[in-house]
Amino acid sequence: MNPEQYSEADKKALTKGVMQYLDSWRLSANEIMGLLGLAGSVRSRVLAQFRGGVKAFPETSTVWERVDHIVGISDALRTTYPFSETMGLVWLRKPHRRFNQRTPLQVMLEEDLAGLLKVRIDVDCAYGWKISEAMNKGQS
Repeated sequence: MNPEQYSEADKKALTKGVMQYLDSWRLSANEIMGLLGLAGSVRSRVLAQFRGGVKAFPETSTVWERVDHIVGISDALRTTYPFSETMGLVWLRKPHRRFNQRTPLQVMLEEDLAGLLKVRIDVDCAYGWKISEAMNKGQS
């Protein structure tokens, strides 16, 4: 996701929407900062400005790459569990054999950007296929 292609108003609206996703996951401020890669660079009190759409996420490629994965994961959970937001929350916090009995949330927090990618590929099969196709084309 390239922030330069969006207006400032669009970036603020997207920031507010992503914060709604993260809040629906019932994350602590530290967990939100960790997922966004903002720990140490932004104070947690700025989260309120993000939530209110007053301020957009910092314009770094890493933050917006994370935003892209968070949106992808949220969309995939909504598609997988269309009748129950609670089931998506359960999935995020339930240990999985594919993650060595860690929860998807643990994987995302412990493995940083690679963890977000790993979880997105697991929950969003269309994205996983796209990545697989791109890798296969690169090998030919």
